Amino acid sequence: MAGELINSLWFLAGLLAGLVLLSWYRARMNSKLKQLVRLLQPDALSWSFSSTSQLIREITAHTEEHQNLLARLEVWHQICQSAPTGFFQVDQDNQLIWCNPKACEMLGIQPSQLPVRPRLLLEVVRSYELDQLIGQTRAAGKPCSQDWIFHPSTPDPSILSQQSPYPLRGYGIPLPNDSVGVFLENRQEAVSLTQQRDRWISDVAHELKTPLTSIRLVAETLQLRLDPPLRDWVDRLLKETIRLSNLVQDLLDLSQLEARPSPQLNFKTLDLNKLVQSAWAGLEPLAHQKRLQFNYIGPEHLLIEADESRLHRALLNLLDNSIKYSPEQALIQVRISLLPTAEQPQQICLEVIDSGPGFPESALPHVFERFYRADPSRTRSIAGMKVPGSKATTWVGNAPGAESFKESTGSSQRTLLSSGGNGLGLAIVRQIVEAHGGSVKASNHPETHGAWLQVFLPYQESIS
Repeated sequence: MAGELINSLWFLAGLLAGLVLLSWYRARMNSKLKQLVRLLQPDALSWSFSSTSQLIREITAHTEEHQNLLARLEVWHQICQSAPTGFFQVDQDNQLIWCNPKACEMLGIQPSQLPVRPRLLLEVVRSYELDQLIGQTRAAGKPCSQDWIFHPSTPDPSILSQQSPYPLRGYGIPLPNDSVGVFLENRQEAVSLTQQRDRWISDVAHELKTPLTSIRLVAETLQLRLDPPLRDWVDRLLKETIRLSNLVQDLLDLSQLEARPSPQLNFKTLDLNKLVQSAWAGLEPLAHQKRLQFNYIGPEHLLIEADESRLHRALLNLLDNSIKYSPEQALIQVRISLLPTAEQPQQICLEVIDSGPGFPESALPHVFERFYRADPSRTRSIAGMKVPGSKATTWVGNAPGAESFKESTGSSQRTLLSSGGNGLGLAIVRQIVEAHGGSVKASNHPETHGAWLQVFLPYQESIS
């Protein structure tokens, strides 16, 4: 009897201990559930539902939100799939992880070439420029763009001759985890329209050249036979005719340089310093009217291989642009220096600096485009300019060095009237410099705050 009592007591003690442990475990679980609910929704009212009910409700809400995000992601995926612009994405190792059909079409990627798993982009698309754009975007950490001519490649040699290169423009955007997305735009239509425009302008210029010459001959004939005040009207007619003739010739020169830059040049050895001085001498009457000063900084002699008449024309346009926008009694500087480059031993840097109003920041990318005028205040009225003599260009002969200027440049003396006034002066500069294998740059000088035009030309020290 005593043994049974003892066993019962031990059983009751064990049962009590179990109930205590169970109560402690349940209290602990309720505490963790409450903490989890507070993390999921801090503003939830603990008294409205039990902890388990709140947890179930929050899990359901997050599941619905996840489904909504997946639905929105699918919508964006469908948009990218059917977008008229190409798009693809690479990871941090430049492995192609996604590509829409338009990008496949632009890059010549066959559906069978699309990787099931990430694959190096250069293995799928042989384009160094595209790889360079991705690297530039990743390094800069901001969107970058680049234009290039894409040469499609194909494993089938039978259709290789049927594929023509075409211009592409890429826009790289940085994405999380060092991945990069690239939008692609086919520029073939824009290039074709530009070529058609240039061809149309060239054709019109050719057609206008003959009637303008006839009008000028008639005006010059009438000019000698009329007395004032009728002669004044003929003088104005002649000046405007010369201006139109110069515009037509500028358009023809641009068309020739764009179509065949190198064959149009007659290279010979010349002294760049003397060429600069000759160009300034030809424009000195204009500079004298505003009492402008000229300062040259550079080597006394610098021999280069260039087309004298074309380069003289470029210098005339650069200096005329500075004269045009410089205030009275201002200083115009021309600096020539030799710069070391990675591509070649040395490069000539010719700088023209004035003290005028400079270029608006928004206009700097377009300064060298044809017919572009940065601001109405940076244009001039040629018709109202006072020109000595009965013809618009007769006063050029009065300038120091004008005779050699006429002999070396021929019709280039017309730029004293038209350079820049029609929006073609700096466009011609760019075409001439690029035809010589150089480049141009426009900015505002940090000291004078005026226009700062830089011309970079290739230079070989062995020239003599």
